[in-house]
Amino acid sequence: MDPTRLRGRAWTAGIAALCGLWFVQNGAPERLAAPQPSPSEAFVADPVPRSGSTVAAPLRASEPVRVRIPRIGVDAPLTRLGLGTDGSLDVPPAEDRNLAGWFGDGTPPGAKGTAIVAGHVDNAEGPAVFYSLGSLKKGAAVEIDRRDGRTAVFAVDAVEVYANEDFPDERVYGASANAALRLITCGGGYTRATGYQGNVVVYAHLAEVR
Repeated sequence: MDPTRLRGRAWTAGIAALCGLWFVQNGAPERLAAPQPSPSEAFVADPVPRSGSTVAAPLRASEPVRVRIPRIGVDAPLTRLGLGTDGSLDVPPAEDRNLAGWFGDGTPPGAKGTAIVAGHVDNAEGPAVFYSLGSLKKGAAVEIDRRDGRTAVFAVDAVEVYANEDFPDERVYGASANAALRLITCGGGYTRATGYQGNVVVYAHLAEVR
């Protein structure tokens, strides 16, 4: 299935109830909201691998089982996500803070195309798996363990944040000639009354295979 079938606004609607829920319930001030990317981490031009970075050849498809992001302490299992009846991407179960999900009807991470991995920024108990996603920098490594025993190592090309009404579906979910990865969580403007008003998106490309 083509990842472009995913709709950014529908994804936002599906996850909105859990964006900033812990902060809202506990009356946390805005300064405690999850880290947000700085403008310097955005793309200078179109979403492509950074100039001079290594680009590895795509792998054959294999189910991903775990995601690790050493820079921000992420080490979590992956669950398969599908689409809801409204075309939105399902989200990982909210009760497990250390769980991320991948779009199982799309490209598996490491194969040719655009793979999608999503996770909550928090739940009712506190910060969740992708709480610190917005603090990633260009060049950071994202490791995906696969069922075939290989680890696909991605290099971060950019980290961007979008308001709900401006989510660029084609830019995020569009096809890629390489093995590309998108990591998505809640982000953007935050208030106690409404939680987060957008999404953080990490763009990365396959740089190494172990």
